[in-house]
Amino acid sequence: MAQDPTRPAQDAIIRPRKRGGRPPAQSQGELFAALDLGTNSCRMLIARPEGAHFRIIDAFAKTVRLGPDIERTGSLSRAAIERTVGALKVCSSKLSRQNVVAQRLVATEACRRASNGGKFLSLVKSRTGLDLEVIAPEEEARLAVVSCAPLVSKRADQLLVFDIGGGSTELVWMDISHIDPQHRQRAVMKLRLDPRVEAVETTGARVVDFISVPLGVATLNERFDDVLDESARFALMSWYFEEQLQNFVPYNDLDILSDPERFQMIGTSGTVTTVAAAHLGLKRYDRRKVDGITMSAEQIEAVVSRLVSLGPEARLNDPAIGRDRAKLIIAGSAILQTLLRIWPTQRLRVADRGLREGMLYSMMSHHAAAKAAANKGLST
Repeated sequence: MAQDPTRPAQDAIIRPRKRGGRPPAQSQGELFAALDLGTNSCRMLIARPEGAHFRIIDAFAKTVRLGPDIERTGSLSRAAIERTVGALKVCSSKLSRQNVVAQRLVATEACRRASNGGKFLSLVKSRTGLDLEVIAPEEEARLAVVSCAPLVSKRADQLLVFDIGGGSTELVWMDISHIDPQHRQRAVMKLRLDPRVEAVETTGARVVDFISVPLGVATLNERFDDVLDESARFALMSWYFEEQLQNFVPYNDLDILSDPERFQMIGTSGTVTTVAAAHLGLKRYDRRKVDGITMSAEQIEAVVSRLVSLGPEARLNDPAIGRDRAKLIIAGSAILQTLLRIWPTQRLRVADRGLREGMLYSMMSHHAAAKAAANKGLST
């Protein structure tokens, strides 16, 4: 029986803890924590390894709008800082209640660009106790790719993973054609990106090209917020974003794009998952139904066209979009449609995962390897 394309693959599932249950005791598994502070949202996961996956023990997500004025002023506003510190206090409280063996707390584009980013991080440290790490675009892209590794097709030769964030968009094109199909997911999970060289090869996965565009849903929306006509604004955002991709030339043989078996595109972002939820007609967002599904270009086009035609008020009240994302979905859709126009593919794999999952996979893998090495040393 053919697999239903609207259901996530089994290897893509990250199993959540059942509601109402108490967090497992430490003896049931070591805990890891990952926090991602982006331009628009603050999200954290606490999880424990479970085979090749992990089980979520606790989670936090809040729209903080850290960088709504960064395009105009170049700095973080006082109101945005206070909103974000409030959310980070909740994260700090959750972390204090769990005995984690490893944690990673990162900040991305807004803190990279803001003139007062350093002062903000010092303020966060003094008021919440959290020591945030501002990561480079290369590391942001790597973590996004690592999180999507379980969704990589064993038949794919060329792979494009993109992450549409609040303040930036990362694209990574990889050649995995010469890797054993059974090992392609593992090779992608071990990916490394090095900005000093054009291509990096690790365990056979070769980065053909990489780019981080300093435009995401929040910053692109802010740049064209004064254009009242929605169709014109959508077209301008799409055109402007495409202009920023001129230096990204990953592959000359575009014939491969017509072969959905050999070329795979994976999108990870709130934009992509919102489009998928709207396609499925969900009245309430359900990660289990969205993560891992495959959408055709025609299905995406139909959803985006409907979103643009709805207008601001109707989008605000659409349960598939959500009030927090209603204002930003048009900017995200413009980016998504631009990518599909430049690299027209028949299918897009949807990933409800990102930096947090990438950090968890990396920390758990490193911790397991260190324990194995220690145990081997004790036995010799």
